[in-house]
Amino acid sequence: MPNIAWIDLTNHSVRYTETDPEFIKNFLGGRGLGARLLFDQVGADVKPFDPENCIIFTTGPFSGRPWPTASRLHVTFKSPATGAYGYANAGGHVGPELAKAGFSALVVTGRSQNPVYLDVTQDSVSICPAEQLWGLGTYATQQTLLGSEGENGKSGRVICIGPAGENLVLTAAVINDFGRAAARGGPGAVMGSKNLKAIRVKAEKPMPSGAAFSQAAKKASQHLISDPKNQGLMSVGTICLLRGKNVSGDLPAKNHQLGQVPFIDQIDPNALANYKTKRMGCASCPIRCSRISQVKEGPYAAEVEGPEYETTDALGPMCWNSDLEVIIRANYLCNDYGLDTISLGVTIAFAMECHQHGILSDADLSLEWGDTQTILGLIEKIARRDGIGNVLADGVRRAAETIGQGATAYAMQVKGLEMPRQEPRFAKGFGLGHATSNRGADHLYAMPAIDLGGNWDVARKIFPAEILDELMDPANESYKPDMVVYGEHYNAITDSLGICKFSTTEEYSQMPADLLPGLEALGFSITEKGLLEIGERIVNLERLYNVREGLSRQDDYLPARFTSEPLPISANVIDPVTGKTQLGDYLRTGQLFDFDAMLDRYYSLRGWDSDGRPLQVTLDRLGLSIEGKGVIS
Repeated sequence: MPNIAWIDLTNHSVRYTETDPEFIKNFLGGRGLGARLLFDQVGADVKPFDPENCIIFTTGPFSGRPWPTASRLHVTFKSPATGAYGYANAGGHVGPELAKAGFSALVVTGRSQNPVYLDVTQDSVSICPAEQLWGLGTYATQQTLLGSEGENGKSGRVICIGPAGENLVLTAAVINDFGRAAARGGPGAVMGSKNLKAIRVKAEKPMPSGAAFSQAAKKASQHLISDPKNQGLMSVGTICLLRGKNVSGDLPAKNHQLGQVPFIDQIDPNALANYKTKRMGCASCPIRCSRISQVKEGPYAAEVEGPEYETTDALGPMCWNSDLEVIIRANYLCNDYGLDTISLGVTIAFAMECHQHGILSDADLSLEWGDTQTILGLIEKIARRDGIGNVLADGVRRAAETIGQGATAYAMQVKGLEMPRQEPRFAKGFGLGHATSNRGADHLYAMPAIDLGGNWDVARKIFPAEILDELMDPANESYKPDMVVYGEHYNAITDSLGICKFSTTEEYSQMPADLLPGLEALGFSITEKGLLEIGERIVNLERLYNVREGLSRQDDYLPARFTSEPLPISANVIDPVTGKTQLGDYLRTGQLFDFDAMLDRYYSLRGWDSDGRPLQVTLDRLGLSIEGKGVIS
């Protein structure tokens, strides 16, 4: 049974316990284990930057083993962005390395008087001085700790923060593997508050799997490679979404004032192909969706893993920026400073719209839509909390409160977390999912894209026949809650096993039943229904955490823009002379019509009351009961 390391940075002490088998039985690992540990350890009396807050790094049962896409590291904490439940998740190689080193969790609490890093070796954790690392960007930090062979993994893997985390920027990310980010909710700021600069992990032996597991993993991998639904990700990565989203009106632009851009040709996969140098993949991944992009020379010279879809839209259309070299450079700067590219792009767009309405200005930067110097300049100002960056570093919800003058109307956030790159007036399931997600606005919490992708075969396997026609109509709001609830359960399972959603809920290439052979080979005795119930248990535990923090129905709403401002959607037209894409005649309007009805059905399906609190009958069914700060299952 893997260990949990309990690290107290105040006392510079480490103790080890065996992971409770009941935790694994009821929560699997990864996200589920992190939720259970956070609920027990960090109560409502603890603030995000208090030493008593924990930052918890967890692995799942498949981590470090050859199951396809078993690359994910989960990070759980009380979020400085939302003040409530927080987590972030990253791919790469550090999650599997941590599992192979013998750990299901590192639970870090306290605050060191001076900067430190953790050195994790086989079944052991040491606390080491890191004054020489403080102030460095994430690339230099990793290179310093790993040496000349750092990028090939021979000297281990590193998780670290940059200046943004050190300066307690609420959108600060944790960076690993030279460009992978556990970004959402401010985990980098929590590390910074503890004077924890980095974690170096070096395992000394492989993770035992067994023939039955390896055989099941090989079969699953072969399926993912051959599934036609995965070919877009395999060929160009997540930017395969860009052109289709521009056609449908699901490409957020100008801070969600628009859902399309006239410059799609300048940022689409064909344009990015001019900058790509090689294809990459995370540990155990047959899909290998990632690419290295390079601007070789000029003012925007940079080499970075990405940019993927969310980053491209956040730093491009959201800011009305059509320059792909600027997007690549901005992606690099965010990684080096340790910033969440989603939140950062939304924050810049917020500042630009505030300027558009005459309520925000800066002596150094124009804040005009699409201005290159504003985009790159604000990244540095925010990371260093310099001037206007000090206001924006607290995220759009708090920045809007500071600015006043109606700025809240331009803050695209839920629960204090900036919205990801879907347009709720078109992608209505995503709109509901953003609102109800327990960590704040989140496209990965429910991943409700079955209707948008026309995935009828999957829909028929999951939902009753009598609701299919309405559920699969993107414009129909009636049964979007059903899709969100199922997706939330399955995503919780995915995160808890340590695997990537690109093998599961992105295209539903693997269904929950397809994961059972791997679990059975590891000694789990479980059915598909039982597996989904674990996902439901995790979602309810996360909701209980937020209820304990005082969150309720009022926190499950989207910004008013999405229910009060219709979204114009135009045709994409190819100019016969230039061959370029233009926006043509107005076609239709996107709008959320009855969000409260969707929320009511969502709560009813969940077994929660009208204020979003789990009913006792639901908790009893899931084996959850509250005693003081803890949960007993």
